[in-house]
Amino acid sequence: MILPDLANQKASNEVAQSSETHPALLWHRIAQGVIILISAFLNMYKLNQEGYANAYYAAAVKSMLANWHTFFFVSFDPGGFVSIDKPPVGFWIQAASAKIFGFSGLSILLPEAIAGVLSVGLLYYLVRRRFGPEAGLIAALALAISPISVVTNRNNTIDSLLVLTLLLASWTVSLAVEKGRLRWLLLTALLVGVGFNIKTLQAYLVIPAFGLAYLLGAPLSWRKRILHLLLAALVLLVVSLSWVVAVDLTPATQRPYVGSSQTNSELELAFGYNGLERLLGRNNGVQNATRPRTSSTTRVLAPAGPGENGNAGLFRLFNRQLGGQIGWLIPLAILGLLAAAWQERIRFPLNPRQQSLVMWGTWLATMYVFFSVAGFFHQYYLSMLAPAICALVGIGLVSMWRDYRRGDRRHWLLPVALLVTAVGELWILIFYPAWAGWLALIIAGFCAVVAIAQTVGILLPGWHINTSPFIAIGLLALLLAPTTWSVFSVWQGNSSSLPSAGPSPTAGTNAFGINTNDLNNETADPKLIHYLEAQQGNTRFLVATLNATIAEPFILTTGKPVLALGGFLGTDPILTVQQLQTLIANHTVRFFYLQGVPDLNNLPSQVQEISKNGGFGNPGSQNLTLWVGSHCSVVSSTLWSSNPDNNSPFPDGRFPPPGEGRFGMQLFDCASQN
Repeated sequence: MILPDLANQKASNEVAQSSETHPALLWHRIAQGVIILISAFLNMYKLNQEGYANAYYAAAVKSMLANWHTFFFVSFDPGGFVSIDKPPVGFWIQAASAKIFGFSGLSILLPEAIAGVLSVGLLYYLVRRRFGPEAGLIAALALAISPISVVTNRNNTIDSLLVLTLLLASWTVSLAVEKGRLRWLLLTALLVGVGFNIKTLQAYLVIPAFGLAYLLGAPLSWRKRILHLLLAALVLLVVSLSWVVAVDLTPATQRPYVGSSQTNSELELAFGYNGLERLLGRNNGVQNATRPRTSSTTRVLAPAGPGENGNAGLFRLFNRQLGGQIGWLIPLAILGLLAAAWQERIRFPLNPRQQSLVMWGTWLATMYVFFSVAGFFHQYYLSMLAPAICALVGIGLVSMWRDYRRGDRRHWLLPVALLVTAVGELWILIFYPAWAGWLALIIAGFCAVVAIAQTVGILLPGWHINTSPFIAIGLLALLLAPTTWSVFSVWQGNSSSLPSAGPSPTAGTNAFGINTNDLNNETADPKLIHYLEAQQGNTRFLVATLNATIAEPFILTTGKPVLALGGFLGTDPILTVQQLQTLIANHTVRFFYLQGVPDLNNLPSQVQEISKNGGFGNPGSQNLTLWVGSHCSVVSSTLWSSNPDNNSPFPDGRFPPPGEGRFGMQLFDCASQN
């Protein structure tokens, strides 16, 4: 058995409390309160301007309020036809908020915004208890203004709830490591399992950090540590797969089809579409699709990949696409980790500070490697990186400051770290020429002054220069750019299905990177809604569409069941033609709102290519569309469309060319097939 130095451990546990005088404690409390207020402001100011944000998930939450069946199975539609592509816990919380406060964009965004504020406070506590209040305050401030975290906290994607859950798990695992108590480790496994039920395998990215910290730091024999980890793994699997197994064991006829799966299985969805395919990328054009930000009710689906995240590689997180989201403080975090590890002289058994460094360092390394090589992810996934970066920035700055004040051979680390980080930020700003001028001047100027002051203090110690204010100025200069990106996002609004922070360096923006596209269309044509409701009668579903993108506005506007024949992208093999005929014969559905595609082979080559990439769904969905087009009558657009000319085919049967993402929507009435 390895016996730790209990006296040293206790001293380390109490380092923050014992070193604070009452005036210092008051100042720290005030600073902590200010940082929490900054986080709350950035997360909640004009939150209602975000609308429903991700309309796909918003429609699902509204559907989940219909009954317990749709709630449990996270059904996309109130009729329980198909589920969404994520597990339930995050959306259960959003649905609870909508139930309490009434369904609205604000009520479903509020849990994420609150989770973001709680994460800032929790990170402060986690860093403070090991490295003192100054490190905790710096870490909390960095997280509060982290651009990708801010926009994710203002969106109904459920990553902010996942981050909060994993930060809670990092607290319990730190207690498990310090005390060697199995119950704390099992609680950690339970929390990560809950995280799996928020965002599937994304939650598992912290397992190397937690496992390594316990394996190297717990005050137990190697045999007990391994046994405890195996027991924790068992609890993790049981909690993780509990809902997945419950869904898969439910007969398919008694639950919604598992959206975005090809075999109607939550297990396949969790480890395939939401698992290995994220790392390895999609296998074909249909799967490798995402929804661009367009204003049309129907949005053509285009491949994701280098255009969204850039090419895989060691410096991917500093490129045009991702640098402004998360890259600003990564150099300072890495150098801070090295400086703190050097100062601690890590040796076994690990003391509490060293245990913390192992956890945060492994968290950063695991996330950095994953996002550097992953074949497919959206930018807001990078919020998973933010806690480790910010924790190590706080820890590292305080550690380097202590080395600087000691005047030993490591006193050069602090000025070097500030300058290297400044250079990294100047590199990112190159991609934003309209913003680079004044920001680059401030960052370079202030960091140069700080470095000069520190150099003078090192070379001329007799001058007794108080460099503390310069360090604060240097830190604020480095935080200026990410703060600007966050404030920009709050000011402009980011009501997008795929949130990203700050001005955009890509097309569709003006000179200052302000997005000039209409980001979301959450309402359907009122005339179409009126016609469908007037004609619905006893038919269960208001209308059927090809995919969730087209169905979203109908659900959000009416709250009535709407069929998304092919699920999220229109690629799910949910129905055969025979099953569709049965639904029509049973008066389950009558109207179909589809892109008028009577014969894919006769479409222009550009439209055929879009079809191959998922624009019109998979071959099964195409068969459904073709059957409806050939067996059901076309409803005159003058009866249901507020703008009939843009929805009708040309007289010779051709359809309008791609204009704002539209391809001649048609309403079909299949009443004659009953």
